Amino acid sequence: MTLAPTLPERLNRARADLRMGLPVVLGGEGVAILAAAVEALDADRLADLRALGAPVLAITARRAETLKARAYDGDLARIVVPGDAGLGWLQSVADPKDDLSKPMKGPFASLREGPAALHRTAIALAKSAHLLPAVVTVAVTDGLALSARNGLTFLPVSEIEPELFRAGPLLPVVSARVPLVASEAGRVHIFRPEDGTVEHYAIEIGQPDRSAPVLARLHSACFTGDVLGSLKCDCGPQLRAALAQMGQEGAGVLLYLNQEGRGIGLANKMRAYALQDQGFDTVEANHRLGFEDDERDFRIGSGILRKMGFSKVRLMTNNPAKVAMMQAQGLEVTERVPLKVGETAQNRAYLATKAAKSGHLL
Repeated sequence: MTLAPTLPERLNRARADLRMGLPVVLGGEGVAILAAAVEALDADRLADLRALGAPVLAITARRAETLKARAYDGDLARIVVPGDAGLGWLQSVADPKDDLSKPMKGPFASLREGPAALHRTAIALAKSAHLLPAVVTVAVTDGLALSARNGLTFLPVSEIEPELFRAGPLLPVVSARVPLVASEAGRVHIFRPEDGTVEHYAIEIGQPDRSAPVLARLHSACFTGDVLGSLKCDCGPQLRAALAQMGQEGAGVLLYLNQEGRGIGLANKMRAYALQDQGFDTVEANHRLGFEDDERDFRIGSGILRKMGFSKVRLMTNNPAKVAMMQAQGLEVTERVPLKVGETAQNRAYLATKAAKSGHLL
């Protein structure tokens, strides 16, 4: 018997540490780094990191492109932090909010020698914690001993990399009847990942036949659209229209996946909105923040559907890529059901960008 946390639990603990401003220790073969998320870092901890060695800032190639910094490692850049650079400098490099008012942040010196695997993992960990993908790192000689002395989370990269990108199992927690406006025959199922991260929901309408294609919608959480009625997107109208159609047909499943802002989290979504106010479209805003166009993991949706006993779906979506992703996960998409609702004067440009840059059929 052991009471020690499992690897998925340690990984989730590391995400919480980064969000609180604590560094984590990532260990490789004979090397290790201390890694702290710039967004949550304070001046005292930055000073502590400097006392251990020369700090290096790891950012994604998307952010490096905006800053005109060399990304010698392909998908990321390792930038030497100048000796006189303080927390403000790091934050200005990580966060693009002042890029237009203060465009001259460089010149930057990017490392091109040595391994970048640990830095790559640190960025992926920050992304999965819904933090800006910018991490201050310091090379250390004995990461395991350092973590033990200071109570820091230690993660061996060779073990956590597969876990970080794995689609972990979702465990059913509870389900209960919930009469809805769209249908009184509603039932809500709660699914929880084994690592204790955010839960996802399935709203089942009626009693869909498990042997037949089910009318299904993968809906990513949108606090602004679903709850506040934001006019900047079409999410709220899509949510209600999907449920209404399922109610009319008497059966269906809507998966409500907690992947706000195309998987970057609500805070980063608001950062993207602020950049859109500066004139950037939704894709450009994501890139300036250091993210890809879409960071969502649709394996979550396919996993829930299989858990519920479905193998064939009539998928309500305007996104052909979503159809391809579902089929790649072993679910047969027998029909793509269009869902064209919610266009407003405020989101017309956003919808046009989704069509032109993300391939949506609008």
